[in-house]
Amino acid sequence: METILLIIAVAVIGGISFFAGWFLNARSGQNKIASAEERARRIIEDAEKEANNLKKEKLLEAKDEWYKRKKEFESEVQSKRNKLQAFEKQLISREENVDRKLDLLSKKESSLQTIDRELNERKKRLDEREKELERLVEEENGRLERISGFSRDEAKKHLVENLIETVKTESAQMLKGIRDKTKEEARREAQKIIVQAIQRTAADHTVETTVSVLNLESDELKGRIIGREGRNIRAFEAATGVDVIVDDTPEAVILSGFDPFRREVARIALERLIADGRIHPARIEEVVEKVKQELEEEVKRTGENALLEVGLHGAHPEIVKHIGRMKYRSSYGQNLLQHSIETAFLAGIMASELRLDANLAKRGGLLHDIGKTVDKSVEGPHALIGYELCKKYNEHAIVSNAVGAHHEDIPMEHPIAALVQAADAISGARPGARRESVEGYVKRLEKLESLAKSFNGVLNTYAIQAGREVRVIANHDILDDAAADQLSHDIANKIQQEMEYPGQIKVTVIREVRSVAYAK
Repeated sequence: METILLIIAVAVIGGISFFAGWFLNARSGQNKIASAEERARRIIEDAEKEANNLKKEKLLEAKDEWYKRKKEFESEVQSKRNKLQAFEKQLISREENVDRKLDLLSKKESSLQTIDRELNERKKRLDEREKELERLVEEENGRLERISGFSRDEAKKHLVENLIETVKTESAQMLKGIRDKTKEEARREAQKIIVQAIQRTAADHTVETTVSVLNLESDELKGRIIGREGRNIRAFEAATGVDVIVDDTPEAVILSGFDPFRREVARIALERLIADGRIHPARIEEVVEKVKQELEEEVKRTGENALLEVGLHGAHPEIVKHIGRMKYRSSYGQNLLQHSIETAFLAGIMASELRLDANLAKRGGLLHDIGKTVDKSVEGPHALIGYELCKKYNEHAIVSNAVGAHHEDIPMEHPIAALVQAADAISGARPGARRESVEGYVKRLEKLESLAKSFNGVLNTYAIQAGREVRVIANHDILDDAAADQLSHDIANKIQQEMEYPGQIKVTVIREVRSVAYAK
C-alpha cells in the first residue's frame, strides 16, 4: 500500500514539474519573440531614416549635375552662336569681295574688248606691211641674182655648204670642250675613288721565285741527302716533283720547281727528314705524304682566313680550298692570294662609293683568278675555268659573271664586273707588283707605236714611261686642233680593242705649227 502511495506521489510530483517547466519555457519564448520584434522594429526605423537621408543626398547630387550640364550646354550654345556670327561676318566680307571682283572683271572685259579692236587694226596694218616686204624682197632677190650671177638654187646650195662647214667646226669645238670638261670631272672623281680605295687597301707585295734554299748545319748532310748511288735524292725528287740541287754552295741545298706548293712540301719534308736523321726511300715517301696531308689542311685554313679577312662567309668547302691554294700560286711574280685579297678590297670600296653591293664586289674580286688554281689538265682561259667553277658551286650569278668577264672572255652583265676588272688592273699595275719579260715588253712597245702610226695624218709615234704613254706627232697641214682631239680618242679606242696591257695607256697627240723666215 505504501508502495502504491509512493508511486502516486512520484507521478504527481513529475506532473507538477512537467507543467511548471512547460510554463516557464512558454513565458521565456514569448519574451524572446517580443525582444526580436522590438529589434526588427528599430532596424526598420533606422533603415527608413538612412533611406530618407540617401534619397536627399542623391536628389542634391542630381540637382548639382543638372546645373552643371545646364551650364555646359549654355556655354556650348554660346560658342556655336559666336562661330555662326563669325561665319556670317566672313560671308558678308566674301560677298563684298565678290562684288568688287565682278566690278574689276567688268572693267577688264571692256578693256580687253578695246585691246582686241586695236590688235585687229594692227594685224591689218601688219598684213599690209608684210605684203609690201614680200614685194620688196622679190625685187631685192632679182637685183641680187643680176649682180651676183647666181640663181636662187645655186645661192642656197652655196649657203648650205658654208653653213655645214661652219657647223662642223663649231660642233668639233663644242665637242672638244664637252670632252675636256667631262674628262676633267671624270678624272677628278675617278682619282678620288681609286686613291681612297688604294690608300685603304695598301698592301706589301712579294716577288715569288722558282727556287727555295734550305740551310744545313753542315756539308756532311749533303751526302746523306744524296744517299748511296743517289737513291735518296731520286726517291725524294720522284715523291715531291721538285729538283734537288746539291752543289758547292756551303751548307745549303737548293729546291727548284715552278709549283710553289710542291716546293713547300719538299722544303718541309726535307727539314723533317734531316731533323729525324732517318733518310731512306721508304721514310722519304712516308714523310712527303704526311706533309702533303698537313699542307692540305693548311690550305683549307688559309682559305677560311682569307674569307674572314675580306669579311665574307658562306663559301662552298671546295671554293675555300681553291682560295687557300692561291697562296701557293703566283702571276708575273705576284702572289695570287695577296693579289686577290687586294683586288677584293679595291672592288668593295669602289662599289661602296658607287652605292653597289660591296659584298658581291669583294666576292668577285677574291675569286676572279680562282681558275688559276685548277689542275693544269683542264684546258682553257683561267677566267672561263673560274666562271665554270663558280657556277658549279652555286656562287651568285653576278659573282660568276665578274669572274668570267674580267678578261672580257664573256660579256659583262653588271657594273660589278667592270669594277672587278678595274680593281684587278689596279692591283697588277701598281709599281713593283709584277715582273714582265724583256722580250714581251719590247714587243708591246713596238705594237703600241705601230698601232698609233697607222692613222692618217700621223708623222711619228713614241712609246714612253715604260709603255704607259704614247706620244703622237700629228701633221698640222692635215689635222686641225679639233681633229687632233678626235685622233687621240680614236687611237685610245683602237688600243683598247687590239692590245692587252696592265693599267692604262695615255695617248698624247701633239700638233705643232712652225713659221720660219730669214732676214738677209
